[in-house]
Amino acid sequence: MHDIAVLALIWTTVFFASYLAHKTRLTPVLWYLFCGTFFVNVGFLPEVLPVFIIDFAELGIIIIMFALGFEENTANFLQGIKRSWGIALFGAIAPFIIGYSMANVFWGDANTSLFCGLAMMATAVSLTMVSLKSEGLNNTPAATGIMTSAVLDDIASLALVAILVPIATGEATVSIDGILLILGKAVAFFAIVTAMGGWLFPASQGVTQKIPLLGKLNLREVLAMGKGEYTVLSLLLIAVLVGLLAHEFGFHPAVGAYMAGLIIHREYFDFHKDEDRDYYQQAREIIDNVAFSWIGPVFFVALGSKLLFDLDTFLSVLPEALMLFVGLFIGQVLSAALAARYTGNFDWPASWMIGFGMLGRAELAFVVMDIAYVQHHIMSVEAFYTLMLVAFMLNLSVPITISWHKRHFKMV
Repeated sequence: MHDIAVLALIWTTVFFASYLAHKTRLTPVLWYLFCGTFFVNVGFLPEVLPVFIIDFAELGIIIIMFALGFEENTANFLQGIKRSWGIALFGAIAPFIIGYSMANVFWGDANTSLFCGLAMMATAVSLTMVSLKSEGLNNTPAATGIMTSAVLDDIASLALVAILVPIATGEATVSIDGILLILGKAVAFFAIVTAMGGWLFPASQGVTQKIPLLGKLNLREVLAMGKGEYTVLSLLLIAVLVGLLAHEFGFHPAVGAYMAGLIIHREYFDFHKDEDRDYYQQAREIIDNVAFSWIGPVFFVALGSKLLFDLDTFLSVLPEALMLFVGLFIGQVLSAALAARYTGNFDWPASWMIGFGMLGRAELAFVVMDIAYVQHHIMSVEAFYTLMLVAFMLNLSVPITISWHKRHFKMV
């Protein structure tokens, strides 16, 4: 089948999922995931997606996260980091311990247990933020708390993966230099992004204006090219470039894209004032359409298509999957919610929303499973299917619990 034909099939799936979302009044993300799983198992979608589709889906999540960062207020995000350290810490420790302990009971292998703990400790923030967006809650303090906690979680999870995976596979031992390198790369990435937002983009207006060549740069001049015709292209290019920069520093490109959106301010769009047009609002509408209507949904359909059912294996691991799911659900929600309440000073409705928002598992979880099962054959097929089922059930829980809790949640 031609790659474009596969894309057409996925877009057909998006239409079907959107129709179901409208009829059931549930968030579209839930139906994207469900339809991706259903259609791949009935043969409508191929079991192995083409590289083109995989890359297209990754572009989708990059644009989604850029769109979410573009809507966020930088000051709110920075303030959120101060409140979110406890959510990130306890919200990661609890699922790691639960995943490790229960896997050790199920399979009795230390390396398998280690990978299970690693796979279950990092939150899939993209799924949560899109679910919050669909409920109109993406600009609340709770959403900022989830996003900042997830960024901190990603840093810690990437550090642990980089340190523990080589040990589990027998390729390396613990190295202080290696730990310091990972932490240094994290600090360097955020320092570069901060410099871009503080000095590079508004160079001709800040302290850098006296620097030759650099002092003539200004993002507003770039966005104004061709009477604003290249504004969206410029923004998407920035999202992709910063995403690639994040990838080079060991983060998922989506984290970089979110940070890129965060450092682009409304004042950069104050050009061509003689025209009766809001270029900032126009750019937001176009990017939101791209992110949430036709490129972004491909990511979630592709994510759902990862769960292939083999009936015998499915039935054999179902008890373990259900027990691990219940344990992780309770542990993740309680640890994140209690940390939000007592270390972040969120009220109880926001704390529970943060707890539900931290349930998703996607990018890093599948990376860890790929390393353990596909690359190094450390994890058994039963453990792999168990984690896939658990990740899928946790992902389904995010939009359901957020939609359910919205009635108890006061927007601030």
